[in-house]
Parts: sequence; structure tokens; C-alpha cells
Amino acid sequence: MTTTVFQEYGSIERVIQAIDVLKKGGMIIITDDASRENEGDLIMPVETVTAKETNFMIRQAGGLICAPISKEYADRLDLHPMVVNNKDPYKTAFTVTIDLATTHTGISAFERTETLNALADESLSGADFNRPGHIFPLIAKDGGVLERRGHTEAAVDIVTLAGFKPAAVICEILKENGEMARQDDLKVYAKEHNLLLLSIQDLVNYRLMLEDEAVLMPLSSATLPTAFGEFDIYTFPNKNGGEPHIALVNKEHDHAETATVRIHSECLTGDVFSSVKCDCHAQLEFGMKETAAAKNGILLYLRQEGRGIGIVEKLKAYKLQEEGYDTIVANQMLGFGADERTYDEAAKMLKFFKVQKIQLLTNNPDKIAAMETAGIAIERQGTPRFETAENESYLNIKRDQMGHDL
Repeated sequence: MTTTVFQEYGSIERVIQAIDVLKKGGMIIITDDASRENEGDLIMPVETVTAKETNFMIRQAGGLICAPISKEYADRLDLHPMVVNNKDPYKTAFTVTIDLATTHTGISAFERTETLNALADESLSGADFNRPGHIFPLIAKDGGVLERRGHTEAAVDIVTLAGFKPAAVICEILKENGEMARQDDLKVYAKEHNLLLLSIQDLVNYRLMLEDEAVLMPLSSATLPTAFGEFDIYTFPNKNGGEPHIALVNKEHDHAETATVRIHSECLTGDVFSSVKCDCHAQLEFGMKETAAAKNGILLYLRQEGRGIGIVEKLKAYKLQEEGYDTIVANQMLGFGADERTYDEAAKMLKFFKVQKIQLLTNNPDKIAAMETAGIAIERQGTPRFETAENESYLNIKRDQMGHDL
């Protein structure tokens, strides 16, 4: 199935939202292709399902309650295929049915939940389950939805992406008359029960982008109204293990391949406390104004405090500057280079937004070089010189010794 850039972008948004729902203990609906089963299943991790959700599946969905698990889990529990010759047209990998051995009949919502919860307990083995039972385990392909576009693989993929063990519970959704609920029916059902609707195609798009090492995938997103305009705000992982990087994307962004971009490195003293020892506060405000004014404006806020040395070492450098050393010498005396920052993650963040060409708001040659190395075409727009009596020497050093166009 061919997808547009916009569809891929929307897919990522929906998967991020689905992950958030699952982390908070909720359930979602996942649909497969109209050309396949054309069905929707309720899905959640076995670790968070309670009798309330199991009963909801029984009463409000009406399909078969199954438990997609990884092959590793199936092997640990000694779960073998239900039949030797699988004639199911979609090759759904049913195993023998099970109940937790400590249950009574195993059929109630409460006892089915006990069995489901137990699937996540890695201390248990096959001996802890009776066969046959009332839960239908399904074995997912190792490659997930990239290998097989089924609800089994989709369930295991989404719960593991949400940080849970590779074991989920699913249940097909039926209409009140007993027929299968199709796409239009599922939209009504999702709205009625306030459930997020996700497609297997969404998961495929997400997995493909996730496995592209040139792209950094966001962790979360929301809308952020600011004094400068309305943005969508995203968090991205930080390879150094610190606080996540931030992207502010103009709310009117239409996913074009060209964008106006400001790359700003964190400066607590300037950004938050309005220090005049540097020009960071003014540069941040300038960047937000410019990206808010540009339809396809993006501001990247990188967690590279103190040109990459962190707030503790930065204050030590400030102390040395008070003793007469300039900003570069102070860094070197502490064992650092003049500028420890890198911008490869900024490029990967831009590639998530499908940006290929940027108007970069910068005076810094290192940022230009990093974007060009990453294959992003650059048109530079200089930024103003925000000078104070306290930062004049600092700006001159950036110009004369670090090559900034000031």
C-alpha cells in the first residue's frame, strides 16, 4: 500500500498517542487492511488488563479473547500449535488453549484475567497452565507487522513499543446484530467508547521510520500556545541520556520538504534567568518569533547546556571568566574544547518531519556543516548581533576565534 508523506506523518502521531494510552492503562482499537480481514480488535497489554476490561471485551466487543505472545514466550510456556496443518487463510498461529492452573473453571472474566496476567510472569512455565482452557494464545512472527500484517503481530508490536512485555490481549469487535464491525462501524464504536483507532498500516509506517537510523523518532507530542504563536511541541531522545531534545513546529506546518529552522542549544542562565553574559535569551526569542511567522517554521531546542559541558561545568567556567580568562580558555582549563556541541541529532529530528531543505537561522558555521553533512540543503539567514555591555567580549570571541558571522 502506497502512502503519502502526510499519511506517514499522521501515522507516527497516532502511534505515539496509542503508546501513551497503553502506558496509562487504557486499551485501543487496531484495524487491519480492508483487503485483508477488514476487522478491528480491542488491544491492551496483559500486564494492565483487569476483569473490568475483560468483561468489556466479552460484553461490548463479543469476539474471541486471544493472547498474542512472542515465540520466545510460547517456547517458555511449552505452547504448541493447535493443529499441525494450519488451513486458516491468514495463517493465524493459534496454540492449544490454556487456563492458569489455580483457576476454578477459568471461564469467568475474573479467571480469564488471571490467566492473561500470568502470561507476563516470566517465573512461570508451561506446568503452571492447564490445557485446554479458555484463553487462546497466538504466536506472533518475530518480524512483527513488517513480516505479517496481522492483529497478532500488531498487538505484540504496540505493547512492546509502549514498554510492556511481548504479551497482549485482543478481542474482535462485532456489531450488535452479530456481524463483524467494519471500518465505518469501528469509527462509530471508537467514538462511542472514547477509544483511539489505529491501523496496522500506521504501525508499519512507524516501524519503518523507527528502523531508519537517519531518523530520530519522537517520544511524545502536544499543542503549545506561546506568546509568539501556536506550536506543536515534540520530545526526542537524547543520545547522551539527558533530558529529551525539543522541537517546536509551527501549528500551520503543512509537512513541506522546505522549512525555516532555528537550532538553539539550551542555556538555563540565559533562556530562563535572562542573563546578559550571553545572547542566548535574545536568540531564543528571535528564533521563536521567526519560526512562528514562517508557515513551515521549526525551532529545535537541543539539551547542550554550556556549549555541551553542562550547567555545573559551565558555572565553573563562569568563575574562571570572573578571574580574567576568556570563554574558550576557561573551557580548556576545565578539560573541554571550545565547543563540545554536536548537531547530528538535530538533523535526524528534521528528517522525522521529512525536511530536506532549510532556511537556517544561524551565524554558526558548525551548524551549517552538520546539516550539509546530513544531506540537508541549506540556505543561511544570519541572525542579529544582540550585544550588551556584559557580552561584547563574548560575542567578539565567537566572531574572531570560532568563526561566527557576527
